[in-house]
Amino acid sequence: MRVLGIESSCDETGIAIYDSDKGLLSQALYSQMLTHRRFGGVVPELASRDHVKYLIPLLNEVLQKADLDKTLIDAVAYTAGPGLVGALLTGASFAKSLAFALNIKALAVHHLEAHLLAARLENPALQFPFNVLLVSGGHTQLLEAKGLGQYALLGDTLDDAVGEAFDKTAKLMGLPYPGGPELAALADSYTQEDIQPFPPFPRPMTDRPGLDFSFSGLKTHVMNLWHKSNKDEKTRIAIAAAFQKAVVETLVFKCQRAQQQTGLEQLVVAGGVGANRALRAALVKMAMEQKGRVFFPKHEFCTDNGAMVAYAGCLHLLEGQQDRDLNIRVQSRWPLDDE
Repeated sequence: MRVLGIESSCDETGIAIYDSDKGLLSQALYSQMLTHRRFGGVVPELASRDHVKYLIPLLNEVLQKADLDKTLIDAVAYTAGPGLVGALLTGASFAKSLAFALNIKALAVHHLEAHLLAARLENPALQFPFNVLLVSGGHTQLLEAKGLGQYALLGDTLDDAVGEAFDKTAKLMGLPYPGGPELAALADSYTQEDIQPFPPFPRPMTDRPGLDFSFSGLKTHVMNLWHKSNKDEKTRIAIAAAFQKAVVETLVFKCQRAQQQTGLEQLVVAGGVGANRALRAALVKMAMEQKGRVFFPKHEFCTDNGAMVAYAGCLHLLEGQQDRDLNIRVQSRWPLDDE
């Protein structure tokens, strides 16, 4: 089965073709980062307009890369939520229209499920059940993946998602949008020999039971330190390093607790923050110490992309699922454990 995947949940337009026998045939992605940078964040109306502008060119690109005519596509999978409603509607409308024109199946895909399944694109040996650390700009969750479409929420953020906390902390210190990768790069450049460290930052919610997260306090801690400092580059680097260390150690602590609670040895890391170098290294070390395994998607599959949507859609389509009518339905909020 050849499935066309369409991702348009926020500020990246992704299209890919996945073949159930041959794997990923082609993919293309357009990032709107430069469009939104001057505003310091995503402007929903501009995001929707860019999706409309690039969906057809990206479709033509993936078809050409795969040396495939559109009539040889068997189904279209599209992100139906969660995300920005206007952005979701552009992709969903395009997908349903294309499926109708080609007289093929269409299927709504859960954006977060696509993220957590992305690790299987490169690791076909990864089988259910496994735990998932989902870390992105909009979500920070721990889940138990029991099977396809069967997910139990173990822990959630009570305020800011970890990616959001990275971005807001970076913005506090004057780093350009999107600030999360910029802050991580500063943190990775830190050397104690050159820069005096800050006292350890708090590790939120690690002194109480449960698997929930909270990162707004860390952001406030940084704001207070930054305003009291001389705001030079060495201070910025030292704060970035201390912030990242606190976030990484908090995430690792919660993952270790989740592994103990569920008794599962496999952990999947998904979402944009899953590309963070320090987090990857720390989780690999934790897994080795616990004699477990941790799986990461390739860096290109950590952020939003069409490949993960095509793959997730293909798995569900092979199970016999599909949209039953031509109605276009998207959801800005869509809990994964309601699947």
